[in-house]
Amino acid sequence: MAPPLLHLQDTHLTIGGQSLLGGTELAVHESDAIALVGRNGSGKSTLLKIAANIVEPDKGERFFQPGTTLRYLPQEPDLSAYETTLAYVEDGLTEGDAHYRAQYLLEELGLTGHENPSDISGGEARRAALARVLAPEPDILLLDEPTNHLDLPAIEWLESELRQIRSAKVIISHDRRFLENLTRTTVWIDRGTARRSSRGFAHFEAWRDEIFAQEEVEEQKLKQKILAEEDWIRYGVTARRKRNVRRLGELHTLRHKKQQMAQNRPQGDVKMAASEGETSGKSVVKAKEISKAYEGRNIVKDFSMEILRGDRIGIVGPNGAGKSTLINLLTGGLEPDSGTIKLGTNLQMMTLDQKRESLNPDWTLKEALTSHGGDMIQVGDTSRHVVSYMKDFLFRPEQARSPIGVLSGGERGRLMLARALAKPSNILVLDEPTNDLDLETLDLLQEVINDYSGTVILVSHDRDFLDRIVTSTLFAEGDGKWIEYAGGYSDMVAQRGTGVEARKATAKTKPVKESHSSKEEELKQRKALTFKDKHLLETLPIKMEEIQGKIDRLRKRLEDPDLFTKDPETFNKAAKALEAQEELLEKAEEKWLELEIMQEELGES
Repeated sequence: MAPPLLHLQDTHLTIGGQSLLGGTELAVHESDAIALVGRNGSGKSTLLKIAANIVEPDKGERFFQPGTTLRYLPQEPDLSAYETTLAYVEDGLTEGDAHYRAQYLLEELGLTGHENPSDISGGEARRAALARVLAPEPDILLLDEPTNHLDLPAIEWLESELRQIRSAKVIISHDRRFLENLTRTTVWIDRGTARRSSRGFAHFEAWRDEIFAQEEVEEQKLKQKILAEEDWIRYGVTARRKRNVRRLGELHTLRHKKQQMAQNRPQGDVKMAASEGETSGKSVVKAKEISKAYEGRNIVKDFSMEILRGDRIGIVGPNGAGKSTLINLLTGGLEPDSGTIKLGTNLQMMTLDQKRESLNPDWTLKEALTSHGGDMIQVGDTSRHVVSYMKDFLFRPEQARSPIGVLSGGERGRLMLARALAKPSNILVLDEPTNDLDLETLDLLQEVINDYSGTVILVSHDRDFLDRIVTSTLFAEGDGKWIEYAGGYSDMVAQRGTGVEARKATAKTKPVKESHSSKEEELKQRKALTFKDKHLLETLPIKMEEIQGKIDRLRKRLEDPDLFTKDPETFNKAAKALEAQEELLEKAEEKWLELEIMQEELGES
């Protein structure tokens, strides 16, 4: 194997008197696609910063292949030194890089390039930072939570973009589907050390559980050996004094080893359980032809549905589609412009605030949980000591008097869950509940929701979480139109025939449909193809080939004469998918032909 482009060896780092990394190793080879995983606080982001040469370790070696290019995506990018988002992205380019990619990537991520960094949101800053690291197509990409603040269209576009570039990639993400689709290697930061698997994240959980099981077996063997040694010391032949002394020394060594194993056990799991209230009526929400518009723009238009007790509804769509507005309408927090909303009887609603706005940073952890500063917290029908309840969510007893302002994003997420799940309810309204949670906590939150007997309304950009939780999906089709699809996110994509499209930068005025003559006039005025047109001209043939391959496979599957008889559902899904792919191919061919003609007429061929 060729030497790595980047190699961290024997990396040690201690923060606040506690060892974070102890002899950790990370090797990145050409074209690697690595999932860097571990619990919140395990040192993943710190290791990535050491790899990017931003943080200096206490000890260790960092080898970086001469001539290699590297770009690092931080969780909180700083654009304050730049006049526009385009200037920020272009500043990351070097001689020989394709400068057109700066504008192209910004537009694909929903920006124009003219935005003033002082006026943009955290999500827009994140998109600009993504464009900056992707534009040069470096040899190594270090990506720390690249899907944060991105909506579903942007996440799926980013996946496609990362597949196409040849950069070696090291990715930290809580988005399971994103990691499963992109990675071929997994590096697991566990108790200060790094374990490496030659398989992608899709195989991580089975690998992790196997390691934990092996450790448990080894610890049981050690316990049995200690018991045997203790028995020998008590009842062995006392005349063989020297041998006894040696065996006693060995026993002390075994006990010390057992103590170390106990200290190095994996951290405990979060223990979650939702406090359920009284049973609601059978009909929870009944909406009839409701509409809501802002400044002439339809957010919800002529929408009707009935949510029954026990339903799990997922709401998806791009940022700005009106997901929060729809939730507020369905839960009675907002009056529709027209139509009627009827809420069911005996509802006890619990809403999880995605922005953590209800947490006062000056509160202590204890105050946030008890609301009155006492030592007890009411969890459903049970009164529990606050420290005991804190432990269920992986908080240490000494953190009880810590101000919320010093908590990490993941800890604030767990605190919000602890507060919310203590309240009795029969309807959960969860707006992006997966933000900042590690993978193990996500697993347990999923179990809590699956065991919950009430109704769940969930907004999320996490495709895997949606697939595991919801029974039907509401999708924003545009212009206030919302359609309900049976099943999770993947089922919705299968029924629609295609996923969501990347969000584009929008103009200030409403676009009008162009006539044939206006297109000809535009062509006369245009002196050259745009950057985006050139990119499409290069990539569409590859895309058409991929689509044709999917069509061929689907046709071959449908040729099976027994498929419809044995599995009519699979046959129907395949038929719908074939129709959708054929439509995609037709559109791609039309676009490519249009660009070819345009290139000829502009004399650029």
